[in-house]
Amino acid sequence: MAKNQFRMLRSALAGVEAVEAATHHSFSRHTHEQFGIGLVSSGAQKSLSGRGMVEAAAGDIITVNPNEVHDGAPIGAGRSWRILYFDPVIVASLSRDIDGGAGRQEIPHPVIRNGAIAARFEMLFGAVTGGGSDGLLSEQLLLQLVADVMRERGDRHERPPVPASIRAARDLIDDNPLAAVSLADLATESGLSRFQVLRGFAKATGLTPHAYLLQARIHRARRLIAQGTPLADAAFASGFADQSHMTRVFVRKYGLSPRLYAGAFL
Repeated sequence: MAKNQFRMLRSALAGVEAVEAATHHSFSRHTHEQFGIGLVSSGAQKSLSGRGMVEAAAGDIITVNPNEVHDGAPIGAGRSWRILYFDPVIVASLSRDIDGGAGRQEIPHPVIRNGAIAARFEMLFGAVTGGGSDGLLSEQLLLQLVADVMRERGDRHERPPVPASIRAARDLIDDNPLAAVSLADLATESGLSRFQVLRGFAKATGLTPHAYLLQARIHRARRLIAQGTPLADAAFASGFADQSHMTRVFVRKYGLSPRLYAGAFL
């Protein structure tokens, strides 16, 4: 794969997306609605995750939880990785099986150095993207991989709870990301001053209110595109000024264009 290239691959499993990347791109802070489990193939990167500052090198498993703010920058010339994104309902169901009904809500570690887990990921990625029809093998590998990353031992970094006042402001955006919201609106909803809500929102979520609003809109756009909505219509329905605006935000956050993303669902 050429440098600075992203590929959205067809997935044989519903609710699972597969991406390959080789890039020197530095990602701004963003979130995913899904769980992500990947493997660094070459090079190294550093990132600020919701579980602290981390570095990952070739052979390391990298993970992200739904709505966990993170970024990413290369260490050196660049890096390459493969990653699978899983709808939360899939991981929740598997986690309940693994834990006997309780179900862990988050993957505890952003970076895992374990050759056996890396090998299992490679097998699952190949099964998901190889075009085969062995559903039992894919199901088995998926269950084993989720069990691996959920049970991996070591120091854990728990994300602190979001204060109720900031949750109220966040919910105002989540409930209607198309609305033109102001700092005054967020302050009224949270019971804080505009400055307090701006500072508290960024501290609690890792994003400013405006960045969070853009993220909520790009999540909506991603879902619409995956459903087959034309790109211009997805941009309009997600609150962007036009398709170009949506594309700029999509690429800045995810590295690949909306058109490439849509191609995996044709």
